[in-house]
Amino acid sequence: MVTGESHYFLGKRYRLRVIEKPGSAKVILKGSTTIELHVRPGTNVEKCRQVMQEWHRTQLKELIAKLLPKWERTIGVNTSDWGIKKMRTKWGSCNTCVKRIWLNLELAKKPQSCIEFVLVHELVHLLERKHNDRFIGFMDKLLPKWRHRRDELNAAPLGHEEWGY
Repeated sequence: MVTGESHYFLGKRYRLRVIEKPGSAKVILKGSTTIELHVRPGTNVEKCRQVMQEWHRTQLKELIAKLLPKWERTIGVNTSDWGIKKMRTKWGSCNTCVKRIWLNLELAKKPQSCIEFVLVHELVHLLERKHNDRFIGFMDKLLPKWRHRRDELNAAPLGHEEWGY
């Protein structure tokens, strides 16, 4: 978490600029190339990571809140609840019994088309629990290029990397 690192947001690469000054910690997008991380002087790396994670969480929640009603109407399903959490092995999950979906916090770093793919995928599980032909039929109908989005999601770079010189 130092100035010059590369960080991702919605599939775009930004250069991090850490600004130490008194006041509340915050993250600001500056144009299309820079993410500013404002923290108090002497803030440790873990706290900087927490600030970035919470910013990513807030941004992803806002995006999902806009996309979810559209896709619920389109698919003809309703969730009882949804949330964002850190997940190690999945981009999303769905509990069909209680109609709750979870989305991986790391999605905030991926392109919006990939986020939308994961959201639709989890919502389709409310119609078909398994990844069978019926499930694939729904995906083909709702997102004809879903396989491309899936491949893009899985091929995208990590959310953070050091700049190489």
